[in-house]
Amino acid sequence: MPDSTPSSRTVLVTGATSGIGYETARQLAERGATVLLHGRTAEEARAAADRLIATAGVDAGRLRTYAADFTHLDEVESMASRVVAEHPHLDVLVNNAGIAAPERHTVTADGNEIALQVNFLSHYLLTCLLESALTTDPGGRVVNVSSSLHRTANIQWNDPNRARRYSRLAAYAQSQLALTVFAADPRVTAVSVHPGICDTALLPLYAHEGVTPAEGAANVVRLCDPAVEIVNGAYYDRAEHVEPASAASEDRTIKRLNKLADLLVGRTG
Repeated sequence: MPDSTPSSRTVLVTGATSGIGYETARQLAERGATVLLHGRTAEEARAAADRLIATAGVDAGRLRTYAADFTHLDEVESMASRVVAEHPHLDVLVNNAGIAAPERHTVTADGNEIALQVNFLSHYLLTCLLESALTTDPGGRVVNVSSSLHRTANIQWNDPNRARRYSRLAAYAQSQLALTVFAADPRVTAVSVHPGICDTALLPLYAHEGVTPAEGAANVVRLCDPAVEIVNGAYYDRAEHVEPASAASEDRTIKRLNKLADLLVGRTG
């Protein structure tokens, strides 16, 4: 039987330099996991690790840092290669990194609308590239940090980059719906979670006030626990298992999204 105690587990958290991602990393490390901290730059990732060591008393030996700017898919590929080489056994991947869609329509160098790429496509690519490392041991899983706003969204199949009609809220919601749909992909065991409305950089999309990032992170960390049994594709609103938007569990939508995502990230086969 594989040892699934927290101290034996390795977890990669994207967007771990601030907000919910930082607090998720802190709570996991405090529980004894080895945490791979992803930041947009190596400097930001290292600063987050130093802060965890200095202010939270986390053992430096439990932290590793990785960098990739999710607006550049080649950086995601490079980071994935390094993770697989250094950690061929990965217990949990927390797809947390996210941005609010900007006021003006913005396209990355890869040709994708920026919120779609950062919030979904980069996580899709990263998850696919880490598939060989993601364990099939009991408790191994992917946790997608999604949003209740996925319920307001639709995926513009013929114009996913929303070049013809752009709204920042619609673009953000579309990225969250895509991430929620992706949790039902049968290739890996995954769930998605709305951690609650938290006082982070994304708060203006939701409300004027929210709970602390630590409170939101607790809902993510709970789903990383191997003792918490999950069903592939399940969606949680904080700690409650609820039904996602109907599109998130439709086989046709899941297959169509995978095909679109493969096209947009340049994967074939």
